[in-house]
Amino acid sequence: MNFSTVRNIRLSDAQNAIPGKDGKLYAELFRHGSLTVEIYAPKGHDLQQPHSRDELYIVASGHGWFLNEGQRVEFSAGDALFAAAGEVHRFEDFSDDLLVWVMFYGPEGGEHA
Repeated sequence: MNFSTVRNIRLSDAQNAIPGKDGKLYAELFRHGSLTVEIYAPKGHDLQQPHSRDELYIVASGHGWFLNEGQRVEFSAGDALFAAAGEVHRFEDFSDDLLVWVMFYGPEGGEHA
């Protein structure tokens, strides 16, 4: 499916985009202006590094703990999690079925309140 032209992305189609042919555990699904939408399914350990833009996760399935700048919070399906640009964050002790929508937005360096 060519996600670049759609305005409605079904979770079942997004799941089929990962792992990609290159073995990545995420896939970019949509881009418009500063908004990028991805799907992400870490396996075992979450090895991501801080990002240069603000980031919002919506948990589609699974549960576990989200570490953000030293603060650890429990999450489950349906929760929204935010990480500002440059913040150290990752998923920890998560279930095998963890699947999250990822939305990057705003300028490099993030938005400042």
